[in-house]
Amino acid sequence: MHRLAIWGTGNMGAAAIRSATAFPGLRLVGVLTSTPEKVGKDAAVLARLETPTGVAASADVDGVLASCDAVAYLASGDIRPDEAVTDIERCLRAGAHVVTPSLYSLYDPRSAPPEWVARLTAAAEEGRSTLLVSGVDPGWANDALAVLAAGLCTRIRTIRCQEIFDYSTYDQPYAVRVSCGFGAPMDQVPMMLLPSVPTMVWGGNIRLIGRGLGLEIDEITEEVERRPLEESCDNVLGRFEAGTQGAFYLKVIGWADGKQRVVVEHITRIDPNCAPDWPQPEQGAGDHRVIVDGDPQLSVITRADVPGGTRADGGNTTAANRLLGAIDWLAGQQPGIYDGLDVPLRPVLAPELEATRWV
Repeated sequence: MHRLAIWGTGNMGAAAIRSATAFPGLRLVGVLTSTPEKVGKDAAVLARLETPTGVAASADVDGVLASCDAVAYLASGDIRPDEAVTDIERCLRAGAHVVTPSLYSLYDPRSAPPEWVARLTAAAEEGRSTLLVSGVDPGWANDALAVLAAGLCTRIRTIRCQEIFDYSTYDQPYAVRVSCGFGAPMDQVPMMLLPSVPTMVWGGNIRLIGRGLGLEIDEITEEVERRPLEESCDNVLGRFEAGTQGAFYLKVIGWADGKQRVVVEHITRIDPNCAPDWPQPEQGAGDHRVIVDGDPQLSVITRADVPGGTRADGGNTTAANRLLGAIDWLAGQQPGIYDGLDVPLRPVLAPELEATRWV
């Protein structure tokens, strides 16, 4: 039984708390928060669970690390990557195995910033601990799932991974309005779409797919198309005015021998009526797809929902479960950094633990 601490109590942290209370082989022993108002509250309150967990949120990092042997680090790293690296380094040195979605550059450790890799590898060796950085997209939807799907095909020409999502259901104002630029003027390029940023985020997964299939990716390029809202709209995030950015179609393209081989696409809207000619989700607010142009031509469509939640909540839960499910495997490995192809998508668990998945 692995003693788990969850660092971060936002959307991802709440999803991880819900999962941890039912996950085979894990026992929630600590929750870390940077929000003073949350300190002392039972984790169940933060995750909207009916049954108390008996674990109170804390700001005492050293105290929580002393009580656990694994940490799900779910604090944001988008705008504070250096701080996130320092936090994770601290956990590894303390002897805790760490799983996190917070550092896009480390989804493929082989192409990550060398300084970060050196620091975190040294910390893991000192603490005899391990690290996995993964999520949904980037994450299982465009590494492990893509490689599994491609394994069902021959004569492959292109592998395409798509996220099609309606951001009006995603109650994260900074991510939606600033990072993605929805509701901002069309002459203002948002942070996520600045040149080289998409490659920083998804380039690692493109290389992972290539490595998993024996394909050397020799170049990554980016294409972006943006559309304005034709009419103003209102949602949980407020008012979005006509003429401001309402949708974007992003492609991150991995090339090999002059051919497009691995492509990650994001078709993202703040209103479902914007850019109606672009690909649409089959149901609800969004889905993830892997499309293999080969023999056969194979499409895998995945959706995730949680009762009473949004499609974003469902996606966060799959990310949390992917990470939590890796802990048992990581605990049996040599110290170091692992990636989404190293870690089995579904770890082998003892039968008496596996039975606890069922309700």
